[in-house]
Amino acid sequence: MSRPIAFGPRLAASGTGTLLSAVLMRPSRAIESATPLPGEPGAVYAWALEQHATLCKTLQYFGVEAIAIEPRGLDPYEASVGDAAIAFEDGAVLMRLSALSRRAEVDRIEADFARLDVPLAGHVAAPGLLDGNDLLLVGETAFVGVGSRGNDVGRKGFAQLARAHGYRVVEVKLAPDAPALRAVAGAVSEDTIVVGADKADASAFEGFTTISLERGEAQAAGVLVLDERHVIADIRYRTSLGAMRRAGITVEAIDLYEFAKLGMTPSMLTLVLRRD
Repeated sequence: MSRPIAFGPRLAASGTGTLLSAVLMRPSRAIESATPLPGEPGAVYAWALEQHATLCKTLQYFGVEAIAIEPRGLDPYEASVGDAAIAFEDGAVLMRLSALSRRAEVDRIEADFARLDVPLAGHVAAPGLLDGNDLLLVGETAFVGVGSRGNDVGRKGFAQLARAHGYRVVEVKLAPDAPALRAVAGAVSEDTIVVGADKADASAFEGFTTISLERGEAQAAGVLVLDERHVIADIRYRTSLGAMRRAGITVEAIDLYEFAKLGMTPSMLTLVLRRD
């Protein structure tokens, strides 16, 4: 892919290359007030803290700079920090979140970026709405989820920025109950995507190898890529983990059940800053 020359800090040179640095937001006690997915019990704050710490330690074990930030708002979904921004190679693009209660999160992340020397490449402006976890960068393609969040103005605004960075843009229709694109689809390499059955329009991924995960385990697709064909996944989806491993993917499985209850996956809990 043709990339502009970057004179500042080099951020995400690829969507699936070696993960070097990421921001995570520790959960707040407000997580217990969130409405769980149908059939799931409510999240437990103490267990969520333990599981989030395990995610951070797992990233650090694999050489990732895991920057854990304390929560500063009252929204139970603040830990889903991937919604706030997405990083291109030369800068991060700030989102404008669909939930009014979460809009201030972007301002706080912008302040964190200034402290961390993360340059900005743009932002989604009003009246546009777009959440970062509805975006998936794979190879030369930027997939944009079309579901219950965001609006057409926000998606078109991001598409202009993505094309300026050398990406082609493809919209992916999501099922009404899909929490986000990155909850039900994940890139495991520059040419391979795992997809939760019936939760995302698989025809949008034409030209890629797709691994379809069985019904009932769609959120297993919300993997966080450590490197090509090496991912962190939620341990509770054993059938899907087996399918990924049989496809030659190295899977690091950890318990993130308190977040899965609310539709949050490893990829959604992580705001990627730098990849090789």
